[in-house]
Amino acid sequence: MNMTQQVRQIWKPLVFLLCLVPALLIVTDLLTDNLGSNKIEAIQDRFGIWALRFIMITLAVTPLRQVSKRNWIGLFRRMLGLFAFFYVLMHFLTWLILDQELNATAIADDIVKRPFITIGFIAFLLLVVMAATSTNNIRRKLGGRWQLIHNSVYAVGTLGVWHYWWQVKKDISEPLIYAIVLVVLLGYRVWRKKR
Repeated sequence: MNMTQQVRQIWKPLVFLLCLVPALLIVTDLLTDNLGSNKIEAIQDRFGIWALRFIMITLAVTPLRQVSKRNWIGLFRRMLGLFAFFYVLMHFLTWLILDQELNATAIADDIVKRPFITIGFIAFLLLVVMAATSTNNIRRKLGGRWQLIHNSVYAVGTLGVWHYWWQVKKDISEPLIYAIVLVVLLGYRVWRKKR
């Protein structure tokens, strides 16, 4: 069995299960009443943090593949990107259904009047387009346009960090860590392109 087959048959299923662990922990904490006094906010925040982590992990795939010269690492990129979308979707649905209770007026007001929600919503829409165009069949149909669409992951990463930065009230230490990681991951790409 070559490395590509090994990744597809053994490692991808294991990584898939590992990627589900944060969601299972959130559900477990909900069922065991371990989310504190504001459960909705806790669920929303935890899905949001994991969404941002998966965006960063997905952005790290290409640099890791290039630096290590192990091309099989690239086989995980689509799955990790779809998990980023999954966690963003759960973050969004928690806000939409549990926090806003599907109140169209309140939703529109939040998106328009609260800038951190506006940029988070833009990032969500970009991820919807990327997730919808992630299949091999659509990739073939779109040709070169597919890469243009999926390059918006850089904007999603930037908007995601920005959304988190503006959302926190005082302590920006955690958003700052994500901002530094993002700068390193995007800076590597700029450096490599210039080189």
